[in-house]
Amino acid sequence: MTGRDAFVTDKQRYVGTYARRVEDYRLLTGKACFTDDIHLENMLHAVIVRSPVAHGKLLGIDVEEARGMPGVHAVYTGEDVARIMGKVFKMPLRLSPVPEHEPFEQTVVAVDKVRYVGEPLAIVVAQTTAMAEDAAACVYPDIESLPAVTDWETSARNEILLFEENGTNCPITYIAQKGDARSITGPYVRRERFVTQRHSAVTMETRSLVAHWDGGHMTVYGAAKVPFTTRRTLARSLDLPIEAVDMIEMDVGGGFGVRGEFYPEDFLVPFASLQLGRPVKWVEDRLENLLGSNHSRQMECELEIVCELDGRILALRGVVHTDSGAYMRSSGAIPPRNVVQFMSGGMDIEHLYFESSVHLTNKAPIGTYRGPGRFEADYFRERILQIAADELGIDQVTFRRMNLVRSEQMPYPLATLDKPHKPEELDSGDYELSLNECLEGFGWEEKLPLQGKLIDGLYHGIAIGTFIEGGGGGIREAARLEIEEDGMVTVYVGSTSLGQGVVTILTQIAADTLEIPMERIRVRHGSTIYLKEGFGSFHSRSTALGGSAVLTTAQSLLEKVREAAAEHFHCSPGEIEISPGLVASCGDSILTAADLGRMKIRAEGQFASHNHTYAYGAAAAHVTVDPATGKVELIDYYGVEDVGKIINRLTSKGQAIGGVVQGLGGVFLENMAYDEHGQFLAGTLADYLMPTATDFPVVRATETEHAPTPHNPLGAKGCGEGGIVPVGGVVANAVAAALSSLGVQTNALPLTPCKVWQMIDERRQEA
Repeated sequence: MTGRDAFVTDKQRYVGTYARRVEDYRLLTGKACFTDDIHLENMLHAVIVRSPVAHGKLLGIDVEEARGMPGVHAVYTGEDVARIMGKVFKMPLRLSPVPEHEPFEQTVVAVDKVRYVGEPLAIVVAQTTAMAEDAAACVYPDIESLPAVTDWETSARNEILLFEENGTNCPITYIAQKGDARSITGPYVRRERFVTQRHSAVTMETRSLVAHWDGGHMTVYGAAKVPFTTRRTLARSLDLPIEAVDMIEMDVGGGFGVRGEFYPEDFLVPFASLQLGRPVKWVEDRLENLLGSNHSRQMECELEIVCELDGRILALRGVVHTDSGAYMRSSGAIPPRNVVQFMSGGMDIEHLYFESSVHLTNKAPIGTYRGPGRFEADYFRERILQIAADELGIDQVTFRRMNLVRSEQMPYPLATLDKPHKPEELDSGDYELSLNECLEGFGWEEKLPLQGKLIDGLYHGIAIGTFIEGGGGGIREAARLEIEEDGMVTVYVGSTSLGQGVVTILTQIAADTLEIPMERIRVRHGSTIYLKEGFGSFHSRSTALGGSAVLTTAQSLLEKVREAAAEHFHCSPGEIEISPGLVASCGDSILTAADLGRMKIRAEGQFASHNHTYAYGAAAAHVTVDPATGKVELIDYYGVEDVGKIINRLTSKGQAIGGVVQGLGGVFLENMAYDEHGQFLAGTLADYLMPTATDFPVVRATETEHAPTPHNPLGAKGCGEGGIVPVGGVVANAVAAALSSLGVQTNALPLTPCKVWQMIDERRQEA
């Protein structure tokens, strides 16, 4: 009996197993195709000219010398774009747009004014990249410098305006509330200030595009994340019918929320191809990547907690200020709105009130980065919870346990956001169970005697925290399944692959539903040539929505098979039996999968849900701190997350571990620093430090599935962001616990050795 026959006989199931990723063989053997691997006939190469000034009036750009250089085919400035297109297009927000954002949106190329170092001023197109770079060096912008706004406090004073015509640097203030938190008082009230620094996802592969206008159709290679949305935006910006534009998804070297949004280059490169009638390639270098990709995380929070003396939380309230950079761009509304709506996490708090103000500064615009707003909210909340527990003299585990949302309270309402008005509720779960599982897996009781102890010159600290992860955003996803003449089944889906293993997940779901081996499934994803509509991958939605679309469409395909077979055999559909291996029979007569393929059987469908899913969990950390140097070493980190339904235990664990390491980079290393003139100080990976494999050798994670979501047929909640969400709060609390005898409070990230040593030194001097 062959392996395939064994599957048919035993009805092997794939969902819930450690199935190996089907993507990996091709990726690991050099068969991947990234955008820079695209080489088209007569292709030209583009370089972007960027502003060297953070804030200034753009008086003009001298491009004559550049246009006359060898190999140069064109140089286009904002003035050229306006002349050719009749206007310079402004990039709309993709997520949660409201009218207040529109006056602060970014144009695809600077006109009249520049507002951050790295803002595109022009595109140079030449025969080679080297020729384009040489010409770009001979583009001379005339910029009258203006004072730079480099922090939210200066921005809030509105003395220096980025958009003079708008009269303010604050596009919007979000409010999220539940109950009457502003009037609640109690026997214990504590207010504290917390700060998270500006950092971002720095993907292994930088952004890149190849645009090809063939005289009637625009094809753009290098689409990622949300190709259909990008297609609509690009078609509108170029005044083309949407059917004249296609976005082709390539292999992607990392996404994490940053990759795949609509950036200025997503207009400029296709625009150049449209004008020249030739393919144009653009690949950003690492400096451009650090300068121009969406930044995130930079917030300051004044948070106040009100408690009974026994530790029961009565209210939580606060004000958040977000440094949003120079423009409202792409997904830039999400971090400042998420941070207030999800500030309470999985805590049962009756009264909540939070304000979140967006402040424009002369820095690169912000956007989403894995767990946007949630990483920051978790850090702010877990720090204030730990401060309250310590000052009330209550064990940190007891304090959290008594305030967790209970399973019988589900669905549990969170604070309601005002713009746009969006009530949210936690869907399902036993939060105390995940806390207990984390304590046991971490070895809490065994480690507890080390708390605050100085051993061999190092202080030890341990901490635990709880978290939630939102998923399933984007309302719906589309899929189409076709049986092929070779007996294979091709799955077309609007979800995109950003390295998260979505091809494997969707293959498992389709294989189980159709009862055929995974080897007989082909997945085609993302590109606009496959489906009429698609919604991509963000907000941990690929499994919850994309997977559910594949599941329901596969079920429809089985019904199509039943109907087609009944017509073929001249019997009723109820007489048709579909056997494992996708074999349809009526009595002794059968149709194999290949037979069905020749009958051109296909099914199209979509899955929609207006309810988000909420994975949840707990995480614990054990650190040591060297008081002589300020160096923090992570001894152990353990996380537990309940993701509703686990499709692939291998990829879910990989998501968790990867998220934790990214979070640790944000806690200890990463900082997109600017000076007082708005000049970028982190332009290389020697200045912007990233975690490596040897930095955090002991990171552990467990995924559970106690509480499937009721919002989709899979029960899956998504697990792409949960790993990163709790890291800031848990690790900062562990460092504070280690240094508790010195009175050090870890209320600002990153916790670099220099900063930790300074905090220790300040406390010693005060003592």
